[in-house]
Amino acid sequence: MHLEKILQSQGFGSRKQCRQLIESGKVIIHGEVCSNSRADIEVNNLEFIVAGKSWQYREKVYIALHKPIGFECSHQPQHHSSVFSLLPAQLIERGIQCVGRLDQDTTGLLLLTDDGTFLQALTHPKKHVAKRYIVTTNREISSEQIAQLKQGVELRNEQGIYAADDCIQLSENQLVLTIHQGLYHQVKRMIAAVGNHVDALHREQIGQFKLPDDLAEGQWIYLSDEQAKLARQLV
Repeated sequence: MHLEKILQSQGFGSRKQCRQLIESGKVIIHGEVCSNSRADIEVNNLEFIVAGKSWQYREKVYIALHKPIGFECSHQPQHHSSVFSLLPAQLIERGIQCVGRLDQDTTGLLLLTDDGTFLQALTHPKKHVAKRYIVTTNREISSEQIAQLKQGVELRNEQGIYAADDCIQLSENQLVLTIHQGLYHQVKRMIAAVGNHVDALHREQIGQFKLPDDLAEGQWIYLSDEQAKLARQLV
């Protein structure tokens, strides 16, 4: 692939901007400055340097972000900062999107990608990919409420019954709740439907991929192919 096309595909701007980067001597391939924008480069396992920073060629990107509180999952946030402000400009330029959304006051695992097939596989209702949350409630959780959540509840303006795939009580006011749908505010609405209120919500797992313990709030990592596959697998 021509070098200028490689840089464009990796989010370094328009073809013209990438050509300028190359011709100004800011691109290093295999340890040497490459000023030929039309140079034909093998992309498999390609690592390169642009303006002093090292990059690896990725045909598609899969990102796991530990979302902090107070960030919106939107390119055009209304009231808070955007989660995209936590990512490098090159990823934004690639057109990455959130795989589902988390409310601004919800923390935890957020996946992002520029792979439309991957996004569809995780968000389409028929795929039944599970999402696991740690829920902290305002009032003590009763055994009756746990039973209701497992059996299923009705949600206002929605058809059908919505049941937790799994519901495990951790303490008087904390539980682990797993669902496979992705309705707007679904967990909060389910908890409200059984007569309680969510004080804090944290997503810890999607499919079989769990938020890494050592990934701090606001930090992100590239997913390996294996990790991306885990996210698509049913729990």
